[in-house]
Amino acid sequence: QVQLVESGGGLVQAGGSLRLSCAASPRTFSNYVMGWFRQAPGKEREFVATINWSGHSTSYADSVKGRFTISRDNAKNTVYLQMNNLKPEDTAVYYCAADSSGSYYQFLRTRNADFWGQGTQVTVSS
Repeated sequence: QVQLVESGGGLVQAGGSLRLSCAASPRTFSNYVMGWFRQAPGKEREFVATINWSGHSTSYADSVKGRFTISRDNAKNTVYLQMNNLKPEDTAVYYCAADSSGSYYQFLRTRNADFWGQGTQVTVSS
């Protein structure tokens, strides 16, 4: 069983930045493909970004490309989402997700995660 705990959300003005963190357990974290998703009120959950086990492969939704950066520190069992130049349309609950298959390209195709965090609220004011 993998437990994921997000932190770092909050209220920020448009153009500002936030960094989300997702602390994972157990120690097999380094085997997992990790991802970030978000869900705005009244909308379906959508993919934001994903990163493979080594951190060398990343992928982003078109809506955040060039503004968001996903990274991971396997020694700290933590994945990050650096969000810059935030826009009001980025307002959502952000969820960390983990895929135990270890297949980055499968997760990229299916976006099906095995484990989810509880979410952290990000609100961007105009």
